[in-house]
Order: sequence, then C-alpha cells, then structure tokens
Amino acid sequence: MITSMDTAFCLKGRTAIVTGGDTGIGFGISEAMAQKGANIAIFCRNEKRAAEALEKLAKYEGKARFYRTDITDYANCKASVDAVLADYGKIDILVNNGGVAAMGGVLDYPEDLNEWFRCIDVDLNGAFRLCYLVGKHMREQGKGKVINVTSNSGEMCNIPSFTPYNVAKAGLNRLTKCLAWEWGPYHINVNAIAPGYTHSNLSSEAPKEVEEMLTERIPYGRYGEPIEIGALAVYLASDASDIMTGAVLTIDGGYSLAR
Repeated sequence: MITSMDTAFCLKGRTAIVTGGDTGIGFGISEAMAQKGANIAIFCRNEKRAAEALEKLAKYEGKARFYRTDITDYANCKASVDAVLADYGKIDILVNNGGVAAMGGVLDYPEDLNEWFRCIDVDLNGAFRLCYLVGKHMREQGKGKVINVTSNSGEMCNIPSFTPYNVAKAGLNRLTKCLAWEWGPYHINVNAIAPGYTHSNLSSEAPKEVEEMLTERIPYGRYGEPIEIGALAVYLASDASDIMTGAVLTIDGGYSLAR
C-alpha cells in the first residue's frame, strides 16, 4: 500500500520474469521495469535476440539475465523458475507476454489442426504453467504481482480472422479474473493488459498499406509503442496498484470501442 507518490512506482530490488521479454511488447515491458530499478529475468528461446536485449538493459541499475525457456514444456518452465529463485532469491513479478498468432479461416486448416492447438498451448496453457509455478512461490512469500498480456482480440472478432488467438486471449482474460479472486487472500494481484495494434517485430512484417488501413480505424490515429505498454505494466507491478486485481486494461487507442 502506498503512503506517498515519491516511491509509488519504484521497482528497485524487485525481480520480474518476463516471458518473450526479448523483443516487441515484451522488451518494452522489460525496459520499462528495468528503468524503474527491477531485476529482469527474460524467458525466451532465441539466444541471439536475448543477448541483444540484455545488452540494451545493461545500462540500468538492476540485473538482467536470460533463461532459455519453452513455455509449452512444463519441466523446462520449472527449471527456469527454479534458476531464477537460485539467482535472485525471490520472484516479485510475473509477466506472461510470450505468445503466437494463427491467422486464416478455421475450415482451411490442415486436418492435424496444429494451428489451433499450438496457439492455445502457447498463449493460454503457457501462461497457466508459469502462473502455477510462480504462484506457489508468491503464496509462500505472501505477495506478488502477475500481469497477463492478452489482447483487445480477447473481447472481439478482430480483422483478419485470428480465431485460435482470439479464443486463447479470451481464456487468458478469464483466467486472470479467476486467479485474482482465488489468490486475493495471499495478496497476489493478478491483472491483464490488453493491447491493440502496437509496433513490434511482428507488425513491421505487415505491408505498409495494412498499417495505414488499420490506423484509419484507430480513433487516436496511430499504433501503440512497446514502452507505452511497459508503462502500464510498471503501474500494475508497483505498489500503486495494490488494491487493483482482476482487471483487464485495454490499451488500443480506442480501436475496440466501436467494434
């Protein structure tokens, strides 16, 4: 609970796991938290991108480390969580940002339905694995902050068709609320950030005309930036948000308001 705004958003000395924290929105969150003094544990699979992220984070006060992690592999997740505890002694913040998308009409999927199962396993089950493992530690220490990065697509049918992604993010929104209710007595806050179109490595691959078309549908008139998502994550990770739990905060420039 805050008593002064002087330290309301300070994360100094706290340890944050950020899945997919090496690039895009994930790196925006990693950097924002590092700027406020947090130690950053990046969970991802790409060693080269992780090294580049760590180099950028090296100028900040906290320590930043990379843990090779496949969030679809429970044993791998557990080993990485145990490694963070061995390195830092505690975990104060968990950011479930890692995810994939699956685009295209469902009836056009191959019969193995791999697009569906992969998206659900990464975006929803991957977050749940980390919530389960880190939640146990947070219960023991009597507090913690969990931030699930979902999407405005969790509340609407976005364009183009991303059905598995939409369903996974809707499920993560509901998981956020269920865990917030269940874990409130342990002083574990569970909230979600639901971004809209945001500049990232993925959005940069889209043709320029696609961004122009989508930007016309955003009342604020532009895409979001990863550091803006990071700023909201800092609030949810800090003492300033102690009384907030179970919230899904949309940050999309108003795109979803008329959808």
